[in-house]
Amino acid sequence: MIYLTLFYEFFKIGLFAIGGGLATLPFLYDLADKYTWFDATILPNMIAISESTPGPIGVNMATYAGYSAAGISGGIIATLGLVTPSIIIIFIVAGFLDKFKENVYVKSAFYGLRPTVAALIGLAGLEVLKVTIFNISQYTLTKQILDLFNLKAILLFIAFWFATKKFKCHPIILIICGAIAGIIFSL
Repeated sequence: MIYLTLFYEFFKIGLFAIGGGLATLPFLYDLADKYTWFDATILPNMIAISESTPGPIGVNMATYAGYSAAGISGGIIATLGLVTPSIIIIFIVAGFLDKFKENVYVKSAFYGLRPTVAALIGLAGLEVLKVTIFNISQYTLTKQILDLFNLKAILLFIAFWFATKKFKCHPIILIICGAIAGIIFSL
């Protein structure tokens, strides 16, 4: 039964997470609340791993969640569930898009999808920011305003934001530097 549940849940994500891996994050946060396969606190770590390894975030997270729930076969089933809608849609779209790409309804649909995808990605970004920059659990315990903020993470965020904007650093360099900074800050 776990295999059917994994396939079904990740099939839904694959079907409705239009816009790529980051658009799957709101769905993954929902899964974290619904099942015990993983919890929401692991998602920022999985994003970091997924961004630094080959493969999209959604596929990596489906594989991880499936593996956590039911071993290697669970990882395979969850991953297949996630990619199956894309495969079906690509076959359908490839056959019709060229014929209908100038259709007013098709253009209108894509016009509406772009801001929807931006909202999904923005929401995912805010969720990652929330668990990265803020120490809500620590603040809840102490009620001290300084405990609400993860100052080291804020400094890293600002430094890497600046490096990205000012120097146009390659993402691989930023990822390596972020890992090194995380190791240094944890000492």
